[in-house]
Amino acid sequence: MKQTDIDHLRHSCAHLLAAAVLELFPKAKNAIGPAIENGFYQDFDFGDTKISEDDLPEIEGKMHQLLKNWDTFEINEVPVNQAKKDFAKNPYKLELVNEFAKEGIKITETQQGKFLDLCKGGHVGSPKEEVKHFKLLSVAGAYWRGNEKNKMLTRIYGTCFPSQKELDQYLENLEQAKLRDHRRLGKELDLFVFSDLVGSGLPMFTPRGTILRNELLNFSEQLQLESGYEKVFIPHITKTELYKKSGHWDKFGSELFLVKSQETDEQFVLKPMNCPHHTQIYASRKRSYKELPIRYMETTVQYRDEKPGELLGLSRVRAITIDDSHVFCTPEQIEGEFSIIINMLRKLYSSLNMTFRARLSFRDDSNKFLGDKKHWEDAQKTLEKVAKNQNLDYVIVEGEAAFYGPKIDILVMDSLGRQWQCATEQLDFVQPARFGLTYTDADGIEKTPFMVHKALLGSIERFLSVYIEHTAGNFPLWLAPTQVSIIPISEKHNSYAQKVEKQLKANQVRALVDLRNEKMQSKIRDAQRYKVPLMIILGDKEVQSETVTVRTRSGENKFNLKFEKFLKDLTQKITTKA
Repeated sequence: MKQTDIDHLRHSCAHLLAAAVLELFPKAKNAIGPAIENGFYQDFDFGDTKISEDDLPEIEGKMHQLLKNWDTFEINEVPVNQAKKDFAKNPYKLELVNEFAKEGIKITETQQGKFLDLCKGGHVGSPKEEVKHFKLLSVAGAYWRGNEKNKMLTRIYGTCFPSQKELDQYLENLEQAKLRDHRRLGKELDLFVFSDLVGSGLPMFTPRGTILRNELLNFSEQLQLESGYEKVFIPHITKTELYKKSGHWDKFGSELFLVKSQETDEQFVLKPMNCPHHTQIYASRKRSYKELPIRYMETTVQYRDEKPGELLGLSRVRAITIDDSHVFCTPEQIEGEFSIIINMLRKLYSSLNMTFRARLSFRDDSNKFLGDKKHWEDAQKTLEKVAKNQNLDYVIVEGEAAFYGPKIDILVMDSLGRQWQCATEQLDFVQPARFGLTYTDADGIEKTPFMVHKALLGSIERFLSVYIEHTAGNFPLWLAPTQVSIIPISEKHNSYAQKVEKQLKANQVRALVDLRNEKMQSKIRDAQRYKVPLMIILGDKEVQSETVTVRTRSGENKFNLKFEKFLKDLTQKITTKA
């Protein structure tokens, strides 16, 4: 089934939800009800009535009852006066009618039985046959049109699929997602914390979580260094003029944290991105075509003033660590640079046992994009050529480009089949021109370089939210905060256990000996609770023969392993990220 057909199915179900709610709560007013990824929602103004998820079964029942008589969607174009009359008691529909009239958009209504709605279309042909497999999921608050200055409405989320089998699979995945929720696992595995005194959206990582962060970021930096990138360093604040010149001030001004100097009264910005700073390193001296491509890399924190209601664990934060890089190159080098980045992405995500597809984010005909259209056309052709030559599984989406150029966004698939946008590579021909960047070409003429923005992991916080749920906290050996837990059966085995720990640590293995006065089974359970990949169990036999018994977190046991051989195999697996 095509995505547009799925969207029509879910949008039709949103209408059905609205009809059921208005039957049960006649004083309620429905606002909008679009299809979204994996489902739909419908916004309502319930007045003084409060509803909760306890009301959803009754609403679902009414939906099934109404659906029996929904043979088709009747769509009628009506004049403005008629629409205003039909929705005179619904201020949300009236607001939309007035906007449509002002913009010259035709106004259409849909009618099913007694239910009348304002809608531009996009429905299934036979609702009572097609819209049968649905489920209401949750209730939340949402400002009308996403503006906190507007009234808070009640949003009911639901989902709908073409078959019961698909619906059941999705609901099973939702249950799995709850069990894998990175916020819960982050606490259970002691990875990160939040504090009201520090502020919402500002995560702090424990020693265990910091190991996880550093291992991922070190791997990203290792791949970049091997590909010719060089480290740079920039401060966390800048004068506002930098972002005004880059164009970010006009585009993202409301998301900026402002800092004022008490000494000079100057206004600064906590950096929301790194690219303008990196342009100034490039601009610090004259450049020749012989130096290009110049590849700068930096792992650093950026700051965005996200709305409190949009903050969610590590998925959406205000302090964002990016493995950010920027390449300055000639037009002829663009394709090669993008290919290098894709090769790095393949190495990174294959080591993490994750697959990805690409979204080619191009411009549309709106005026939100800067730069010459001819540049855009050429750049978009180049990116699609790269995608084809690299055999990427890709889709083209218009309107999703950065304001300064097209991009290839990497959509990572997790173990539940969900898709997440993490890495990105973007072409920019706007900022180099705005900052007056140049290089002297072979013909002696000064020209403007192209700029490539790249992040392999993207936001490490967002990536960790995805990866923790993808693995359910069962991190691969090379990445696990504690790789080996050493468990002596009794106190008389402690000396040998400490010797083993010392040798493991000497070989850069993250090992921890458990010397607590607890039973062996209790120590094993605690190691499993922290999802430690390997446990070494040491008793009389192991001490006498200088061997180890190894237990995996899945419960498999291997007895009488020579320690030297075990250590050699272990370090090889860690080094190769097996």
